[in-house]
Amino acid sequence: MQKRRHHPSREPGTEAPAGTEAIRDEADEPGGDGGLRAARPITPAYLERAALYYLERYGASAEMLRRVLKRRVETRCRLRGEAPEDFSEMVDAVVARALGAGLVDDAAFAAAKVRSLRRRGGSARTIGAKLAAKGVDREIVGAALSEEQEGGEDEAAFAYARRRRLGPFRQPSARAAARERDLAAMARAGFAFSLARRVIDAEPEGDLADL
Repeated sequence: MQKRRHHPSREPGTEAPAGTEAIRDEADEPGGDGGLRAARPITPAYLERAALYYLERYGASAEMLRRVLKRRVETRCRLRGEAPEDFSEMVDAVVARALGAGLVDDAAFAAAKVRSLRRRGGSARTIGAKLAAKGVDREIVGAALSEEQEGGEDEAAFAYARRRRLGPFRQPSARAAARERDLAAMARAGFAFSLARRVIDAEPEGDLADL
């Protein structure tokens, strides 16, 4: 599998928006008579083209790519009356070739996602859960989190509070009444109670500069 240039608007951690993971397939398009075109056979070359099409547009873990290809196989098998499990080894082989060619790199994907989610206020617990759902090994996630600069969790907590307008980002007159709700929101987001309390009770100036 030859390595192609990634789509310029996508960084390695950028994934397909929900509902857009399907790879375009001419077999699913209407034919000239209004019916579906005859589905072509599932071959390694077809799956490689499908993998490249997807990876040129989105960052993905190896498991994400495997899931996308399995969905494509299932769609075409329905059209051809074949069993998807008969193509499992073919899918695994294409994913292995993508890994070998450097088109898929779980460590790079995890590192990019950590940076992206941290900027949006993602806690380590939330990031770990999101990456686990995408099939990234726990050790790889831990390594990506350990490589970030010291204070990443504190900065993320601050970013989350700012994005959600919690604690010091609320109107001063509403802070006291909303304190317990704000602490609960921080806890649900995966932040330790001690850190959540420090952020929520911080002053708009001064204390925040030390986070």
